[in-house]
Amino acid sequence: MSAWSGDAGRRLGPRDRLLMIAVFAILFWAVVYPNLVVLLGSLRGEEGFTLRHYAAFLGTASELRALWSSFWISALTVLLSALIGVPLALLFARYEFPGRRLLGALAAMPVLLPPLVGVIAILFLYGESGIATRLVQDILGLESPPWRLRGSGAILAVHAYSMYVYFYLFTLAGLARFDPAVFEAAASLGAGRFRTFARVTVPLLTPTLAGAALLTFMTSMASFSAPYVLGGGFRVMTTQIFNSKLQGETGMAMVETVMLAAVSLLVLWPLARWEGAREYVSPGKGTAPLRVPVKSRWAAIGVPAVAGAGVLLLVLPHLTLLLVSLVPDGSWTVQTLPPRYSLENYAQLFAEARTFRPILNSLFMAGGATIIAVVVAIVVGRLVVSWRVPGRRLLEGMLALPWALPGTVLAIALATTFSVNQPWVGRFVMVGTASILVMAYTLRVLPLTGRAVLAGFRQLDPSLEEAAASLGAGRWRTLRRITVPGLLPAIAAGASLAFVTGLGEFVASIVLYTHRTRPISIEILSQLRDFDLGAAAAYGVLLMVLVAGAFGLGQRWIQGQRVETG
Repeated sequence: MSAWSGDAGRRLGPRDRLLMIAVFAILFWAVVYPNLVVLLGSLRGEEGFTLRHYAAFLGTASELRALWSSFWISALTVLLSALIGVPLALLFARYEFPGRRLLGALAAMPVLLPPLVGVIAILFLYGESGIATRLVQDILGLESPPWRLRGSGAILAVHAYSMYVYFYLFTLAGLARFDPAVFEAAASLGAGRFRTFARVTVPLLTPTLAGAALLTFMTSMASFSAPYVLGGGFRVMTTQIFNSKLQGETGMAMVETVMLAAVSLLVLWPLARWEGAREYVSPGKGTAPLRVPVKSRWAAIGVPAVAGAGVLLLVLPHLTLLLVSLVPDGSWTVQTLPPRYSLENYAQLFAEARTFRPILNSLFMAGGATIIAVVVAIVVGRLVVSWRVPGRRLLEGMLALPWALPGTVLAIALATTFSVNQPWVGRFVMVGTASILVMAYTLRVLPLTGRAVLAGFRQLDPSLEEAAASLGAGRWRTLRRITVPGLLPAIAAGASLAFVTGLGEFVASIVLYTHRTRPISIEILSQLRDFDLGAAAAYGVLLMVLVAGAFGLGQRWIQGQRVETG
């Protein structure tokens, strides 16, 4: 009897049911169980069940202020990111001018900076002793720096700089799908540019803008690097959790973790509904959007100049990071620009096992997490899409849950769950080992690989697997020869994003690392604390190059697969 039944899915045998149960159990143990441990721990005290920790949280002004700060910082981050990203996308998508392609590509450069690296790059440029700060101080003859990169304003500036890319890239993708006939019809009906933008462009971009807003808000809620490095006395919930853990206030740290997770999930639900509430469709022939050529002589000079100046401002942190990485230790003191340059910081990275270990650790942990996440995503995709097993919605939900939880929440949950040895309840001592970091990285990147691979499964033609089964191919041969080759573009996309995220991971690492298992991000922070700015910048440049290389390889692989299958 055929094992396939079209859209109804696969009739599960004993081994298939065993696989399904195993996947449910593993995902529940890794994704859901640690958060349940934290929830139960927040309700437990020396006297047993208690709400004492929650009462202390709700009765402490600083805790409520930190929770509110996380919310309004995230809301303003969405607004500022949209004000930067959307106009940039409109400029590069709607107008044709010299250098448009190059400038448009450079405008997406902040995506190559992992969060901590982006923060220190901006610190080197705009901090109290940064290059731009010293330059302004010298020009104006000031005795003290003209500004202090501290507090909520600094956090907002860094967030807007690093997260506008979501709006920029999403809006570019949305505008690329527009049919020029829509705008021609609006113009023929007498609509001016502003009315066309308000009544046509914005409604058509609503799902795209909602998706960018959702991603930006959740990323800001989970942000730790900028508040930790630049916050000063200003606290958000991620830094509040970290400080409570450092001070040994385990009960309060658990309550803070639960509250941050609850607020994140409560905000995620309406934003996700807004994203999918209404789908606007652009009618037409599907032709490529037409760009308006800049014809005026002054505009032909002014538009590229303005665009170039804006893009230069956006890539200055990258250039600053590269510049500082060439400064020998101790040679740059009060000068505006470094007096000497050399490659000794880069040579030092590879000269000793002590300095090279963080590089190996990051490559090993990011690579291991990516492989595990891809395998899990393929298995879940098989169960959810191909076999349509009972509970598939729950499987998808567990796959996506880590994305909705800030990294600090995830790290505290893992540290709490796997710090004791209780095998009979699924708890083992993993804290202090590399395995806890690989697990944390895997959970952090699982939604990325899961979303990409599930989308790939849904684009596969099920008749191919049915034909393979009818010709006598077994399950694993079909998977190896038919399914996985068809999924390669999706796997490449998810794996490259996962590997890049793992390479720059800082939030979970700072809670779970040991000196022996420290990744590059923690080593950068360590070098900053030792005031070895050149070494910290060299690690940052190396991380930026690795991220760019991973992105490039992923995109090349995707394009290669499209050419082969197209």
